[in-house]
Parts: sequence; structure tokens; C-alpha cells
Amino acid sequence: QVQLVESGGGLVQPGGSLTLSCAASRSIFSINVMGWYRQAPGKQRDLVAAITSGGNTDYADSLKGRFTISRDIAKNTVNLHMNSLKPEDTAVYYCNAKHHVGVLEYDYWGQGTQVTVSS
Repeated sequence: QVQLVESGGGLVQPGGSLTLSCAASRSIFSINVMGWYRQAPGKQRDLVAAITSGGNTDYADSLKGRFTISRDIAKNTVNLHMNSLKPEDTAVYYCNAKHHVGVLEYDYWGQGTQVTVSS
């Protein structure tokens, strides 16, 4: 079991920056993949960025260069740094953990944090 708690969402003006944090209830080094997804009203939940236990990162193509995922293993946190924010970045952002046990994959989600980009 992994509990995930997101923080850092809020209202930001276009062009601004925001950092989201996800605190995990266990060592993130033992979790295969940690990631951030987002879901705008009426749309599906899409991958924003992910980081593996080995430190490899992956990003949605449209967000490369503006968003950066990082982790603090000592604090069991994964962060999403968002720059040059646009109104279309407005969404609920969810933290995700994918943990493999043998051939089984377990998916865990946080409760989500709202990010609103508006002037």
C-alpha cells in the first residue's frame, strides 16, 4: 500500500510558475514509477511527467521544456516544477505511484490538487 498526498496547487497568473509536491507513505526508491497526471473538466486524465526508481524521466511531448519532475528520496517526495504556465494547464493534478510485485502492477493515486491558470 502507498498513500500519496499532493500539495502546492492554487491560482497562478499566465506566465507564472508553480511547484507541486507529492508525499509518499513509503520510500519512493522502492516504487517503480512515480508520476504526475492531470485532468481538465470533460477530458481524460493524461500523463504529465514520470520518474522511475532509477531516476529516468519521461514527459508529455507538449510539456517538455516547461515542466520538470524531480524527487527527494530522503523526504519521499516527488515534485513537479511548472514554468510559463498557460490557461490550458488548468486542471486537477494527480500524483501516481506504480508498484510492481512480481507480474502484478499496483496503481495508487493521490486525491488531486487543483491548478488554475488565470488572470
